Amino acid sequence: MRYHEFQTGQTFQTRSLRLTKEDITAFATEYDPQHMHLDDEKAAQGRFSGIIASGIQTMAVTFKLWVETGSYGEDIIAGTAMNNIRFIKPVYPGDELHATVEVTGLREKANETGLVTVFLKTFNEKEDQVFEGELTVLVRK
Repeated sequence: MRYHEFQTGQTFQTRSLRLTKEDITAFATEYDPQHMHLDDEKAAQGRFSGIIASGIQTMAVTFKLWVETGSYGEDIIAGTAMNNIRFIKPVYPGDELHATVEVTGLREKANETGLVTVFLKTFNEKEDQVFEGELTVLVRK
């Protein structure tokens, strides 16, 4: 979608994606090698009583699901900001995540572009919110 096709208050729903233990440990091994993501014994003794996904992985999955809706298409130029990131609840192996995305801001720029700000909320299969954050991108008019 081009900048002028977005409207403040417009909402989108993503598909769902289930995270396996293998997904969680593979991501953590590469990008967030902490015990709560990798070590069954230590994680079982910790605050969450088991392995959990990295918050960064939850954010990345959310972004993937949003991009897969095709809403930006070929008209996106680049991301410009991420703000108000919150990891609300842990994501466990087997959780199935989906997101809602609301357009919260539009600002015209020069050179036939505009900034689109969206607020992303991610939920598990029980509809417990696990993540939220704001994303701003530069889009062609």
